Amino acid sequence: MIPKDLFKKIRQIEISTNRMVTDVFAGQYHSVFKGQGIEFDEVREYHHGDDVRFIDWNVTARTGKPHIKKFVEERELSVMILVDASMSCRFGTVQQLKSSMAAEIAAILAFSAIRNHDKVGLIIFTDKIEKFIPPRKGTSHVLRVIREILYFKPQGRLTDISLALDYLHKVTTRKTVVFLISDFMMFHSENNKKIEYLFKKDLSIANRKHDMIAITLNDPKENSLPDAGLVAFKDAETGEEIIVDSADKNIRNLFEETSRLRQESRKDLFISTGVDHIDISTDRPYTKSLVRFFKERQKRLAKG
Repeated sequence: MIPKDLFKKIRQIEISTNRMVTDVFAGQYHSVFKGQGIEFDEVREYHHGDDVRFIDWNVTARTGKPHIKKFVEERELSVMILVDASMSCRFGTVQQLKSSMAAEIAAILAFSAIRNHDKVGLIIFTDKIEKFIPPRKGTSHVLRVIREILYFKPQGRLTDISLALDYLHKVTTRKTVVFLISDFMMFHSENNKKIEYLFKKDLSIANRKHDMIAITLNDPKENSLPDAGLVAFKDAETGEEIIVDSADKNIRNLFEETSRLRQESRKDLFISTGVDHIDISTDRPYTKSLVRFFKERQKRLAKG
């Protein structure tokens, strides 16, 4: 039984995201994601200028008049939304938690997909696969996807995106549009170079098989450390605790530099693997970032 406050939250998200899909993303979603190729539509009589390679010789012989096969773009897509539910995503210091923001963004993408008659599926992951919902159509299905993102209680605390990508390959048999929503906090120290290398390889393979779009979740407090004296920090995923003297300017500078390097590493990762990415932050309206991405991708595709 869904608690009343959660049901109210789901309803609010449904109303707000439906409005955004109608007002903001009308037509853009359809134009920036390609179908799976072409499919046979019908046979019609040959007209001057038609491509002779498409002549249907069987129908031509039977009717005594040249006929060609007509093809149309196969528009139906399968959209998979991969949501990081690790402990680091349950953090936020401005308007909302990163996890809550992820649910709303997933809702917008899911409603955009069903408006286009596409299928939507969901993978919730931490350092294990927490939940899988196969791609289907329909508003009731999308509401289930949103409910799971909001209501699901993950067992894991850590992040393993490579595991999620490997599972994606196992449950998909055709090219899929994949939105990977995470804070990508797995990149934060020299000790993780091996993990980063392996993940880069996994992400590159996934992008060759699918149309991958990474959505990065950020919070401003992850980028700078205020002067507040002695501060206790706890790693949300590992539980490790340290005491930091934030009054020390060198400590604050080191914090900012580490954050900068982490973001640069993440950006380089997406560029090197050819993965499109959207930066989202809890202190800015995410709709602007989504709209900008859709428009830029639309222009890029128009140029060929």
